[in-house]
Amino acid sequence: MDLKEKLVILADSAKYDASCSSSGSKRKSGNIGNTSYCGICHSFASDGRCISLLKILLTNCCIFDCKYCLNRRSNNIKRAIFAPEEICSITINFYKRNYIEGLFLSSGIIKSPDYTMNLIIETISLLRNKYHFGGYIHAKAIPGTSKVLLNKLGKLVDRLSANIELPTDNGLKLLAPNKSSNKISEIMSYVNDNKSSKFVPAGQSTQMIIGATNESDLDIMNRSKDMYNKYKLKRVFYSAYIPVNKDKLLPTINTPPLVRENRLYQADWLLRYYNFKVSDILDKNNPNFNLLIDPKCDWALRHLDEFPKEINKCSYIDLLKIPGIGVTSAKRIISSRKYFSVDFKDLKKIGVVLKRAKYFITCNGKYFIDNNNFKRDFIEYNLMLEDKNNNDFIGKQMSLF
Repeated sequence: MDLKEKLVILADSAKYDASCSSSGSKRKSGNIGNTSYCGICHSFASDGRCISLLKILLTNCCIFDCKYCLNRRSNNIKRAIFAPEEICSITINFYKRNYIEGLFLSSGIIKSPDYTMNLIIETISLLRNKYHFGGYIHAKAIPGTSKVLLNKLGKLVDRLSANIELPTDNGLKLLAPNKSSNKISEIMSYVNDNKSSKFVPAGQSTQMIIGATNESDLDIMNRSKDMYNKYKLKRVFYSAYIPVNKDKLLPTINTPPLVRENRLYQADWLLRYYNFKVSDILDKNNPNFNLLIDPKCDWALRHLDEFPKEINKCSYIDLLKIPGIGVTSAKRIISSRKYFSVDFKDLKKIGVVLKRAKYFITCNGKYFIDNNNFKRDFIEYNLMLEDKNNNDFIGKQMSLF
């Protein structure tokens, strides 16, 4: 099999792994490649920069038989494996052609976790030491590998990820009986305990598949919250279940739950940057997200008694709770208030999504009224004021945006 054919097979096999973000590393090597500047997979850094990564598997051969995985042992698919030198050659040549800024390397498990991990380490060691590649490298840690090998890999890469695959232990036992949640947790604990500027400087991430098992959104968000708190993860990635295999244990669906995946990402953002708690947005009576509107709008509509908020007086935390106002625009509002009284026309310039925010705010004690649509706005606001417990009308309005 020639190199081009291997690349086609192993790049395609890697496409279902979403956890390939590239941010947080400032490796200074003086060699080719750079982890700080933006540049085949497009990922996004924490500051919004788009970064191109070569995203491939070392091999799609695997001794495991996870029900949901295309590369499972029992599938009759075309298999391939790269030699370490071949991955180095592709990476360096792609970099020199300005196709990529870094590498995301994962693998199926061949022979044993340690055997596979040794091949990954050999590959990345060649890139770093023989080819002097100083660019971003994100590698997948193989559950069950020894701490000695994990330590070697952690000193070579910028980021590591160990995918928990499914939100609960019961789900993992059902669909991935060869995998152990304890072994995945051991990797996360080790990385968290040993993280430094020389060991996994960009931190760690994980991924879970959504919709392959019957966990609620509340179960998923509680699991994410626990991992963020316990292991200081950079990101939890949510991947909508895509049916690539037929198995009686797998759900029968026609369309991947992409809207649900999007809601989970939005809620994840609320937990990490907007000072929300899981209990604010989900509970036992409402264990799943509203698919019509995003979680922050849904929360606001269920807490109309907290609104309207006066833009010129409310705190930074209160600003973050207003639909249509993000972290950047909230900081701009706080900064602007030092010099002048903020009005609706200023909010547009600041970057506030006014078509969302206008239902929940006042500026200098006044609601937003569009002179061109005065009658419509008058009716909308009066409906809100007449009965704050009835949010059906505003909910329908918000769903348009």
